[in-house]
Amino acid sequence: MDRLLIVPAAGRGSRLGGDLPKALVPVAGRPMLDHLLARHAPFVDRIVVVVAPSAWELFTAFVSARSLPIDLALQREATGMLDAVIAPASLVNARQPRRVVVTWCDQIALSDATVRQLWSATTEPAPPMVLPTLEVDAPYIHFDRDSRGRIVGVRQRREGDAMPVRGETDIGLFDLSFDAYCRDLVHFASGATPGSVTGERNFLPFIPWLAATGGVQTFPGTSPIETIGINTPVDLAAIESYLAPDAPRPDQP
Repeated sequence: MDRLLIVPAAGRGSRLGGDLPKALVPVAGRPMLDHLLARHAPFVDRIVVVVAPSAWELFTAFVSARSLPIDLALQREATGMLDAVIAPASLVNARQPRRVVVTWCDQIALSDATVRQLWSATTEPAPPMVLPTLEVDAPYIHFDRDSRGRIVGVRQRREGDAMPVRGETDIGLFDLSFDAYCRDLVHFASGATPGSVTGERNFLPFIPWLAATGGVQTFPGTSPIETIGINTPVDLAAIESYLAPDAPRPDQP
């Protein structure tokens, strides 16, 4: 198997209204997860969606109505995105993919150009991790780099870190080698501590940890719209406007 996609989807869409799991909240008339699968399915061999126990039946029904090769994995407790990402480790080990791709379930405005560039950057030989980043105003996430350009730290607004006026953020898309996922990430997780504000174990500190050994490569994303995760009705409206049939696309002439 060449590529396996992991989609953490155990969160609830409480801030979006209603009682559906976040990944199943409708966006422009379709479940959020449908948009995400349509974007990534042409490039991956199999998909694993990580869900909460309370939503297992809803996601089982969702999967059964689609022809894509999708597995479900449980995140039994809401302990953070790091634990969501490693929840399907046994499935990944069984499938033995060359690359393991991780994307957040609400990051559905990724452009075709960015996704294609990621796949191009991870043909052999490929580094342990590749991810697109973008410079934006008032970032929610910011990567600190040293004089050589290596990522040496990550700041997170949600954890109360001091944030720059303009900074470099991820766009919720990460491509790891099989060893980086099954060996390095699991090793990192064994000693990872919860954030001081959220009390959650976050995936993003793994990036500077892996970069310390030269294992991380980044490239510029296409447009700031890609950085928007759908967390509020304002985010939802912005993405629905972007997805409108007559909306301009940053990756198209």
